[in-house]
Amino acid sequence: MSLPELKCFDYILIERPRVSARRISARYVLGIDGEELDYTLIHRYHEKIPKVEAFAKLMSMIPAINYGLFTPEIRFDFSLDPRDLKFFRDMMEVTARDIFVNRIVQRTGFVREEYIPKEVTPEMAEPMAKLLPESIEEEPIDFEPDYSKCAVMLSGGKESLLTYGMMKELGCEVYPFFYNESGGHWKVAIPAYRWFERNEPRTKRVWSNADRLYTFIEKNMKILQNVGKPRAEVYPIRLFFFAGYSFAFLPLMHKYGIGNLLFGNEYDDPRGLTYEYNGIRHYYATYDQSQDFERYMTRWFAERGLGIRQWSAVRPITGLIVERVLHSRYPELFRLQRSCHSVHREGDDYVPCGKCFKCNGVLTFLLANGIDPTLIKYKPEHVEGLARRINEGKTRLDRGELEHSLYLIKQRNPEFPLDGKPHWHVEMLHFDGRNSSFDAIPEEIREKLYRLLEPYTKGYAYLKGDHWVRISREEAISGVLKEEKAPCTAAG
Repeated sequence: MSLPELKCFDYILIERPRVSARRISARYVLGIDGEELDYTLIHRYHEKIPKVEAFAKLMSMIPAINYGLFTPEIRFDFSLDPRDLKFFRDMMEVTARDIFVNRIVQRTGFVREEYIPKEVTPEMAEPMAKLLPESIEEEPIDFEPDYSKCAVMLSGGKESLLTYGMMKELGCEVYPFFYNESGGHWKVAIPAYRWFERNEPRTKRVWSNADRLYTFIEKNMKILQNVGKPRAEVYPIRLFFFAGYSFAFLPLMHKYGIGNLLFGNEYDDPRGLTYEYNGIRHYYATYDQSQDFERYMTRWFAERGLGIRQWSAVRPITGLIVERVLHSRYPELFRLQRSCHSVHREGDDYVPCGKCFKCNGVLTFLLANGIDPTLIKYKPEHVEGLARRINEGKTRLDRGELEHSLYLIKQRNPEFPLDGKPHWHVEMLHFDGRNSSFDAIPEEIREKLYRLLEPYTKGYAYLKGDHWVRISREEAISGVLKEEKAPCTAAG
């Protein structure tokens, strides 16, 4: 059973959302030891939106999904469609497992030591929350998706910028979506948003105080410490929020008939990862960026009568290749990227810290590709200290991706203090059952997208067992492997 020691609230109540032409809000109430604390979640729009109450309910309830381990009841002061209730339960269960393993058992400094169990069983990762809607009633939504239209969720990072560039080039009617969640993440997006606001008339922005709501909830959790700590590179407890980004834009997707929803989720190598801890299945804290989540959402959107397809155009390629394509093919977009945990203001611009996990990864990729880091506001001292920070373990790159990038850096600069090792698959388009399936990209887009990426890559690779084997473009498109393949290289 779930751990009673983790109980922080008597209940969490979400009141019925209020919907107006440009604003949606819902009050959160925390019951704690006989008292109530409250905070109102707000979403604001720059234009009139259709008043679809089902969308308001969906976007309002996302934050609560993160707290099923910590409260015996989550109450909804409104009716729920059975499909929406199932979505909430499914997401709460998978998120509880991810939080239990990656935020509680794997220490991050936020959970007080006395609440971390000494021995772990799978039952401890089950949510304690019962879900209590006012009633359960079907709530149909009338929507006809247009698959020639794409919404790209833009964070200001390299993957989302590349996604925009590629989908635009491939002829999709692209809508850049920016989500201002009122936290530090918005500083990352500001340079890109300013450019898009001037140059792309379909740009949309939603302002929300979701980040402040999360902080309010977590500051009232007795098991946590250091909430609000500056320059932290992980959230204290929450792990499920990407659906909050996309649901906030459902009114606009409905208004413009958009059929594709794209996030910039690049390739992750599954080798060496068990996706299991003491019998608890988990996603290393990234479920809502996984292929499994994209598949779930596409199925759920279909069942919900929306028909939206959620996917990633950069899923087959590594961060090394993302930087290569972005810099070479879309240099104006490349200059907008700020992939950093601690972007700060200098004059009228926002610049990266140059030292965090994300910056260390980006700097590694830039040097490996022979790209000048000062183009995106890095300073010479950031480059000078990179090898030391890598030696200190301050990167979160896949092992092969890091070693191959260091190998490329050494080829360009023999004076660089670290040696690498070639893993040629890192420069290929990747396919495997867990993180990049053959059908992850819609069929009518697949071949055009792969042709666009081919000049920057070294072919196609499929993970067979623990080894990468070469495959053809036709096999990648059809998903049918015709013959036994030789490994890419012994090191790959």
